[in-house]
Amino acid sequence: MELSSLSASMSRLSTDLNFTLMSKVLDTTESTAEAMVEMLAVAQTPGLGDHIDVRV
Repeated sequence: MELSSLSASMSRLSTDLNFTLMSKVLDTTESTAEAMVEMLAVAQTPGLGDHIDVRV
């Protein structure tokens, strides 16, 4: 195998690995964002902060 073809093959492998890794990162980010939105929706408490108790 020639050095140039080996270099091209390694470059393609690197590109494929980068693409696969970025795809996995994107999937993880999307699932994390969905979980955060769900947590924020559940955490809403109507009337919270309407009244403040102050003692002097």
